[in-house]
Amino acid sequence: MSLGQEAAELDARDPLASKRAEFDLDPQVAYLDGNSLGAPPRSVARRLEEVVREQWARRLIRSWDEGWWDAPERIGDRIAPLVGSAPGQVVVGDSTSVNLFKLLVAATRLNPGRQEILVDGTTFPTDGYVADSAARLTGHVVRRVAPGEMPGAVSERTAFALVNHVDYRTGELHDLTGITEALHAAGALAVWDLCHSVGAVPVELDAAGVDLAVGCTYKFLNGGPGAPAFSYVPARWQEAFDQPLTGWAGHADPFAMDEGYAGRAGISRARAGTPDILSMLALDAALDVWGDVTVGQVRAKALALGEFFLRCLDELVPGVEVLTPRAPARRGNQVSVRWPGAREALAMLTAQDVICDFRQPEVLRFGLAALYTRYGDVLRAARVLSGWPG
Repeated sequence: MSLGQEAAELDARDPLASKRAEFDLDPQVAYLDGNSLGAPPRSVARRLEEVVREQWARRLIRSWDEGWWDAPERIGDRIAPLVGSAPGQVVVGDSTSVNLFKLLVAATRLNPGRQEILVDGTTFPTDGYVADSAARLTGHVVRRVAPGEMPGAVSERTAFALVNHVDYRTGELHDLTGITEALHAAGALAVWDLCHSVGAVPVELDAAGVDLAVGCTYKFLNGGPGAPAFSYVPARWQEAFDQPLTGWAGHADPFAMDEGYAGRAGISRARAGTPDILSMLALDAALDVWGDVTVGQVRAKALALGEFFLRCLDELVPGVEVLTPRAPARRGNQVSVRWPGAREALAMLTAQDVICDFRQPEVLRFGLAALYTRYGDVLRAARVLSGWPG
């Protein structure tokens, strides 16, 4: 059986094939960049029109009391099952960078007397920038360590470690439970960045005992460009959670207009400013696609897509350097390859309607968003790379 025949059969048997119809995607395009920007669910445009025409235009300011004000917590509870969290521990709002700053400063206050912060040495640059800034403000010292080396690097000096669940460049999946346990054994806290894992791989924050976590919603959750991020603060830390951006939305009585600050109870104290309602309700609509599918199903298909893509690369592009671990348990939902002249190759792929992305140094990333990615899409990408017709 040829690779083309196999791709057609796999797509025909795909139990998630019908989900693609829920997204507004050009059928002629092989979209393999959901790890950077998720495709738009069709429900989003309809919901936004309703929000603008009915809630904003008709109800006006009354809409704040009719669902807008509590949207960060309500939508957080919709994300909670996707990250293995009980209700009341996830809140949506602000960007990933802003939320990360809140969590990192709060983590130093939750674990005082320790002057070191461990940061994932392969982290997305923003995480390192924010960690360095938080350390300057709090008097801590940052030490960069590869995730796999953290169990041996943590000590009694370590306040917490900031780790990416999935490496943004290579797609490697790190051991959330094992690293968290090692940090806790040394008295340190575990702070996780879930940007490349939420909606892609199973995440069990409560079961693993994670202390704090942050994630974005515009990748595998398809919330739209610049969609608000989320913060996870488990119930055991909420009363002591002392974040630095003490804005009015996190106040115990926001409309009392008190001069002094007192944090709200529960997860709401992680809020800061006025919610960005249009983006937030677009995300709310995007989450509807999860109503009849589980992360486990998505993960199973993404692993199968990855296996097929790797075989296509091996057969059609022999010798290509695959940066993503081949062992299924060690990779997220993307495949990255090192490609000399990657920027030029990206232009070639794009010209043939194969959409992926590029990261330094010379890395092509192919996202396997299982809700809408087809086996034929990954075969097409391998064919273009090999010089075959698309």
